[in-house]
Amino acid sequence: MKFSRSQRRNRRAFTLLEVMLVLIILVVIAGFAIRNFTGVLDQANKRAATAQIAQLSSAVKQYQLLMQQLPQSLDSLMTQPADLANPGDWTKLLDKIPSDPWNRPYEYKLNGSTFEIRSVGADGQSGTSDDVTSS
Repeated sequence: MKFSRSQRRNRRAFTLLEVMLVLIILVVIAGFAIRNFTGVLDQANKRAATAQIAQLSSAVKQYQLLMQQLPQSLDSLMTQPADLANPGDWTKLLDKIPSDPWNRPYEYKLNGSTFEIRSVGADGQSGTSDDVTSS
């Protein structure tokens, strides 16, 4: 079956329209996928921060049992105290303090006889709804 020139031109224009329509559909689908993936990534980061905070809290409690006091900072979990009566009793609790999943340091605060470890979350602001805390 042979097409005349005007029919071939119409067919080419229609093919270009089809390609544009497919591209538009792909962009819309990609937009939905990216939006959904971002939510999953945020949840994964929060779970990772919760797990790291639990590990740090455990190390702080071990320090408290060894030293009969809470550490002044998280760095104390890696270094032997200078005033330790029997240096043979010291066990290094952590090799390094991890950064939170957003590559920020964890905040450590002493509140009398209790402590709090906090990740400021994705927004980097302390005291907002996306913070992850030990308490």
